[in-house]
Amino acid sequence: MPRVKTGTVRRKRHKKILKLAKGFYSGRRKHFRKAKEQVEHSLVYAYRDRRQKKRDFRKLWIIRINAGCKLNGLKYSQFIHGLKLLEIELDRKILSNMAIENPESFKSLTDAVKKKLDIK
Repeated sequence: MPRVKTGTVRRKRHKKILKLAKGFYSGRRKHFRKAKEQVEHSLVYAYRDRRQKKRDFRKLWIIRINAGCKLNGLKYSQFIHGLKLLEIELDRKILSNMAIENPESFKSLTDAVKKKLDIK
């Protein structure tokens, strides 16, 4: 049986990993084995953090909405409950932008919620 040399196949596989490891520190970009380990970890982190990012943004939006509500004398939970009673379907991203960029329109929303919940 003839001997099979892996020159081009191995080089292609190594170059693919080393290309992904570009920008890593020290041997993690130069040595194949270390680069492969780091690339595997990095891909796991990237997968995890794509989901984490969604949670982080939702937290940020809720914090901003709560700050806007407190300025108008409401709690976040009361505000969201009132919006559901009024059947206003705005997502948290829109409400957050409204609280920051258009405080007067956000105030009109909080006033409508206060009227619906009978809060002074």
